[in-house]
Amino acid sequence: MKIETKIKVIISDLDGTLLGSDHKISNYTKQVFQDLYQQGYLIIVATGRHHLDAIPLVASLGFPIYLITSNGARIHAPNKELLFSFDIASDAIKSVLKLDIDPEITIVVFKEEVWQTNKYNEKLNSFQKELNYAPELVDFNTVNDLKAIKMFFTHESHSKLVELRDRILVDHESLFSHAFSLPYCLEFMDVSVDKSAAIAKVLEIENCSFDQSISFGDGFNDENMLKATAVGLIMSNAPDSLKTKLSHLEVIDTNYNDGVANYLAINLLNK
Repeated sequence: MKIETKIKVIISDLDGTLLGSDHKISNYTKQVFQDLYQQGYLIIVATGRHHLDAIPLVASLGFPIYLITSNGARIHAPNKELLFSFDIASDAIKSVLKLDIDPEITIVVFKEEVWQTNKYNEKLNSFQKELNYAPELVDFNTVNDLKAIKMFFTHESHSKLVELRDRILVDHESLFSHAFSLPYCLEFMDVSVDKSAAIAKVLEIENCSFDQSISFGDGFNDENMLKATAVGLIMSNAPDSLKTKLSHLEVIDTNYNDGVANYLAINLLNK
């Protein structure tokens, strides 16, 4: 059976997938997605980014979409109505931050209007072309309410983050879901939060199923999404460890080369 005869839903990650080297959606990709939207495909973007950060990026597509952010902790409808939200409890975050965390590691707590951090990180700031979601430098020891959408750690050394992840999970495995969105980005959400769980909620609303869906991703926070859909595509720029773990899935061209748009143009638009 040809892909276009069964696929009704297109799901894509943003960073490392739909966004190019400039952290924007290319004009070519916009045109392909506009053609798909006009043909009646349901478009869902599922990202680890905060919704205030992601909204201007997806708005550039030029049509309304379902937006899943913070790895599933927020779902916004095409009319921007908030459909679902779930936060990590303040005490859960405080118990993690009491651990002896390497001071070289950047800590970020994603709250509703700002993201609080223990240090300025130029690499993180470069991901935002429009500063809709501002950083706030804080001493976490003095913050009373740490209830947040997501907790995030970054460092150039992947092994340092793996070590930190393992230490956190010793006493917190039942509280958190976690993923490496990039090798240098370790993210923790409430245990109930996952991109695939959020996508399932949207599919139910739209009376669609994973069997009618195609998905694109490049990080371990995309793993369950890629496995759940009828067709899961991994970006060539994804970590080798993810490509090995999901070796049954096809690998396509990189985000820098409009890999998602090229695949969709050939396989769904027959261009």
